[in-house]
Amino acid sequence: MLYLLFRFMLRVLYRLLFRLEARGLHHIPKDGPVILASNHISNLDPPTIGVLVPRKVNFMAKEELFKVPVFGPLIRAFGAFPVKRGGVSKDAIKSAITLLKEGNVLGIFPEGSRKTPGAAKKGAAMIAVRSGATIVPVAIVGGYRLFRKTRVCYGEPLDLTAIIHESSPDMLEQVTDAVMERIGQLAAQNR
Repeated sequence: MLYLLFRFMLRVLYRLLFRLEARGLHHIPKDGPVILASNHISNLDPPTIGVLVPRKVNFMAKEELFKVPVFGPLIRAFGAFPVKRGGVSKDAIKSAITLLKEGNVLGIFPEGSRKTPGAAKKGAAMIAVRSGATIVPVAIVGGYRLFRKTRVCYGEPLDLTAIIHESSPDMLEQVTDAVMERIGQLAAQNR
């Protein structure tokens, strides 16, 4: 209930302040495990990719945020779970895979940080392969300028079966590259 209330409030706020517009919401499967893999341009990105989606979207969030009074418990109530930065967080990966195997939606930023645009990590690919989740590429376009349009564009689910069945040693790299390429195409098409 708390999630629905805050999602409604954020929808209103984002539409007023950033004239938020969604394109391609119909590409998100209505059920089953889904990863929304997005570019990362701002701290505002997690609500942006989830606020207009009819399903609840869960996120990994840096561990430090959970120590902030009020904010930490609040983001946990919204389905966020902690990830240690700077290395492999086995607990976060296990949580993500469990969440997806239960048929939920996970929002993830393959770049890991907005400070390293384009430098994607293989975690999203590994989580997708291990969970069997559908990957929907997402591009945020517009840069959050007040009262100017920001778009969130959801692409068609990626068909990665050829890469996955090939089982090459660089499979995760190939999946990551395919995801990032499609995010880049979506961003370019919707500027």
